[in-house]
Amino acid sequence: MEQKLSSAAKTFTPSPIQELSHLAQRSNAINLAEGFPDFPAPSHLKHAAMSAINSDFNQYRHVQGICDHLANIMKEMHGLDFDPRTDMAICCGQTEAFAAAVFAIIDQGDEVVLFDPSYETYEGCIRMAGGIPVYVALEPPHWTLDPERFINSFTARTKAVILNSPHNPTGKVFTKDELETIAGACRRRDCIAITDEVYEHITYDNIKHISLASLPGMQERTIITSSLSKTFSVTGQSCHPTPTRLTYPQN
Repeated sequence: MEQKLSSAAKTFTPSPIQELSHLAQRSNAINLAEGFPDFPAPSHLKHAAMSAINSDFNQYRHVQGICDHLANIMKEMHGLDFDPRTDMAICCGQTEAFAAAVFAIIDQGDEVVLFDPSYETYEGCIRMAGGIPVYVALEPPHWTLDPERFINSFTARTKAVILNSPHNPTGKVFTKDELETIAGACRRRDCIAITDEVYEHITYDNIKHISLASLPGMQERTIITSSLSKTFSVTGQSCHPTPTRLTYPQN
């Protein structure tokens, strides 16, 4: 079977997160490799799930009602107007939404700017789509973004920028100035931004998460991905409503 794999798939290595988790399990050690919430899922969520199961609510369904609800949430949280009929997609978690976004916009040879360190799934999706990951290192200890280094990472082949804020694995929340730098580069270079906002509700020290799409000129060139898994402590569940948006401007 291995000889039938694509050239991109042959470059993949085992997930470090999975390997560390297996090692922790075998050693009976505390597992810091995965983001396991240490609080129970809300009671109303569990009761709703049990009610759906007991009611045999298990057939294909239209998700328009969920999309309507998500559009209202995005309006309340970020002041963004989305059309739930055309601007929302419900996926099986953020990872699927991210992969769908990458496969939808990346062609062979397109470059995609990532921040280092980054969540391991991003690179694999980009390479499978035929894209080329371009890493921009964040500066420890506060994982700040060097604007000059970021701007210099762009070339004529840059198609997209990946932004994960609040950030995995550092916990960093990108500042308004850093977001302005990213947004400015996307506008000038006519690039798409794909954001991973899974940790949007999990911030500390009164730091507020700002969605990149809320900055001027960015809603029409941003795909937002998120999920319920971390916020509601349901990382073992497979289906999460994930808002996704892209209305790319025509030149």
